[in-house]
Formats: sequence, C-alpha cells, structure tokens
Amino acid sequence: MSIRVVVADDQDLVRTGLVMILGVQPGIEVVGEAADGLEALDLATRLRPDVLLVDIRMPGLDGVEVTRRLAGPDVTDPMAVVVITTFDLDEYILGALRAGARGFLLKDAGPELLVQAIHAAANGDALIAPNITRRLLATFADHPPPVPTQPLDPLTDREEEVLALVARGRTNAEIATELYVGLSTVKSHVASLMTKLGARNRVEIAMWAYDTRRVRAD
Repeated sequence: MSIRVVVADDQDLVRTGLVMILGVQPGIEVVGEAADGLEALDLATRLRPDVLLVDIRMPGLDGVEVTRRLAGPDVTDPMAVVVITTFDLDEYILGALRAGARGFLLKDAGPELLVQAIHAAANGDALIAPNITRRLLATFADHPPPVPTQPLDPLTDREEEVLALVARGRTNAEIATELYVGLSTVKSHVASLMTKLGARNRVEIAMWAYDTRRVRAD
C-alpha cells in the first residue's frame, strides 16, 4: 500500500513543488495539501495520513505547535511528522524534535533525502539531515538540557553502541554493517532501547542520548 502524505506549506510554489516531487514517487500518495497550520491540523486529524510533511513557519499555527498537537509526548496515538524548512535555527530544530517530529530537513536537502525521510517516518524510523545532526550535537554541547530520566534497567554495552549510532543518524542497515551484526539483531536492540527509555521512536532515543551526553559534538 502507498504511504499517504499530507503536505503543509504556506508558500504555494513550494507546496506545489513538494507535491509534484512526492507525487511521482512509487509507493507515495499525496492525499491532502494545507496552506496554514490550522488547515494542516484539521486535514491531518480528519485524513490520518501515514506522514505529515509540515513547514516550520506558517500562519495560524507554526509547524512546531502542529507537531506537538499531533505527535507530542501527551498524544495517545501520535502521527508521523516530518518538518521541512528553510530556517536552520537551533530553536526550530530542537523545538520540532522535542515536539515529536520524526524527521527534520532543510528545503535544499533534495528530492532523494526528502523521499528517504518520508519512508523512514512511515516505517517508524527517523531521518534527520546530516548537517542538522551536527548542529544538534553542537547545540547540546553548549546548552546543558534538564537532567533526563534514567532507565530502571541499565543499558548493555551493545545497547550503548547502538544508542550512539542511532543518535548520529545511522540507519539500521548502517548500524548492522558497522557493528558486524545482523539486521534483526539491530532491530531487537533498538526495540529494547525504546522499552528501557520509554521512547516512542528513534528521535526520542537520540534526544535521550544527547541529554545524557552519550553523544557529544566532535
């Protein structure tokens, strides 16, 4: 079945371009378009797409607030949200990810990365543009976050390795190759991390790794 996507961007030209890019991709179907945050929230609530692609700065509600209402920590059935923007300001990046976004891309990322992010979000994974990942690490290094909750069951050495690689944006396949283990083994470790950390997706795993200083800026 196709991945059903709603695209939200207040700039008509940009929104049309995103719809055109996604519309020609096999396995992806754009089921709705929104020109502001309130319309995005309404469409996403009614249509329940597999992925909502939303811009950060929109009238009505911004992308961070839309993400929080659809995918935030208090949402029982969170939606997969990918945030895309021309603004790479740290407060936008951190705000979107803490609000529950499963991906964060700049609009100059290119069609290939955009499609990868949509597929990752639909599959319960996350994709953050590599340049954004580096910015996140630097930001966390300079601004200590609140003390994070510690897991009741300590992480194993292998889980610590997987945690660090997830936080650096590696896919399951890349982690398997780097650690010389099978793909199913990686998936098992990621599932264990989610259980121990109370995380709902890979982004929340990565955020916990940043919060606890498991991963630092190079």
